Amino acid sequence: MANFDPDVVLEFYVNAWPTEEGVRDLRSWVGGQWIPFDADALSQFLGYPLVLEEGQECEYGQRRNWADRFDEEAIAQLLCIPGQDFARTTTGRRVRIMRTNMTTLTQTWMTLLLSNILPSDHNSDLPLSKCQLVYAILTRMSVHVAQLIADAIYLFAGMPPTRHPLDPDKSNRALGFLALVTGLY
Repeated sequence: MANFDPDVVLEFYVNAWPTEEGVRDLRSWVGGQWIPFDADALSQFLGYPLVLEEGQECEYGQRRNWADRFDEEAIAQLLCIPGQDFARTTTGRRVRIMRTNMTTLTQTWMTLLLSNILPSDHNSDLPLSKCQLVYAILTRMSVHVAQLIADAIYLFAGMPPTRHPLDPDKSNRALGFLALVTGLY
C-alpha cells in the first residue's frame, strides 16, 4: 500500500497557485478545501520540531542573512574528506561539493535532505546553499525545517512544467513531498 495518494498530490500541485498577483499564498485547493502549507501549518503537522517566538529566526536563517554568511573554509573542512574541497568556477568561486569528495556522514545527510526535506532528482553533489544547511545541522545550529519545506513546496509549485524529451505530452519533473501532501490533506 502506498503512503501517498497520487490523485491528492496531483490536485494539490495543480491548484497551488497565488490567489492574488504578487501575494505569496501558501495553500492549495484540494478536495473542496484549502490546504495550507505555510511554515506554521507544516510545523503543526510535524509536531512542532522547532518553536520560535514571533519574528524570531532560527540560527541557520540568521546566518544565511548575515553579510559574511558562512565560513566556506570551515564548511569544506567539516564536509569534505581530508585533502578535498569544493568544486570551483573558473574564477575560483566555490560552488558545490562532489559526492566523491564528501565524508560518509555528509553523504548520509545529503541523501536524507535530498530525499525528504529538499527533494532533488540530482544527487551526485551538493550546491553551496545545501552545503551550508548540512554544515548548520552538523554544528547543531537550530534549523526551521518547516520553513525550508514550505519554501521548497512554494518554489516547486511555481515552476513551469518541463516536457519529457521523447514524449512532449508528458512532464519530465517528478512531484515532491508525496506523503507530506497526502498527510496535510
